[in-house]
Order: sequence, then structure tokens, then C-alpha cells
Amino acid sequence: MPEPHSAPDPRGGGPRFRRPAPLLFEPAEQQGDGEQFFDLDAITDPHELLERSTELALAFRAAADRAVEFQAMAAAQLADPKRFDRLSDAAIAERGDWAEDYARKMIEFGQELLTDRGPQ
Repeated sequence: MPEPHSAPDPRGGGPRFRRPAPLLFEPAEQQGDGEQFFDLDAITDPHELLERSTELALAFRAAADRAVEFQAMAAAQLADPKRFDRLSDAAIAERGDWAEDYARKMIEFGQELLTDRGPQ
């Protein structure tokens, strides 16, 4: 599993925050073979195919990065010593399907995210 962080900007500098491509899929339009993937198989122009598939790849990466951030915040909240139902690092690791040392890193990352986010 990748380390929890935002993808770096390939042009240099800090993390990039691009608006992800829309993840559209209409099951009603699906062909009988069930092999469509966001209509990429229907695109015949290689320039358009590269552009759309790149947009989708970036969107999925951004979604995965954001999901990891939410995992980390949830792990930090579950490990909070102020909670009466606090979970151990091992229990959080089991629930997240992680190694225990990775769970500790995710808890720390989540604590940082929650601190940066402030009270809400």
C-alpha cells in the first residue's frame, strides 16, 4: 500500500490539486459483453484515448489519496485515548487489513490531518 500523501506535481513544487475527471458510467448503455470501462473501449482516436484514460487515471489516484486520508482520520479517531471505546493499534490494523506498524503510521498521519483541520 502506498505511503499516505498527496501526489507530487510533476512540474515541481508542492502537491497538485487538480479537479478529477468525472467518473461517469451508465449501466443502461452497457453492451452485452460487459467489458466496457468508462467507454474507453469505444474511443478510436489514440489522442482522445490517451487524454481520457489519463484523466481517469489521475481521478482514480486523487480518489485513492483522499480515501487514504479518510482512513487515517478514522484510525486516529478510533485510537483516541479520550474515547471510552478506544481501539488498540492491533485492532485498528486488523480492521484496516494493515500491518500493525502501518496502522501506527496511519494513526499518526490521521492525527496530523485532524490537527490541521481544526475543530469542526
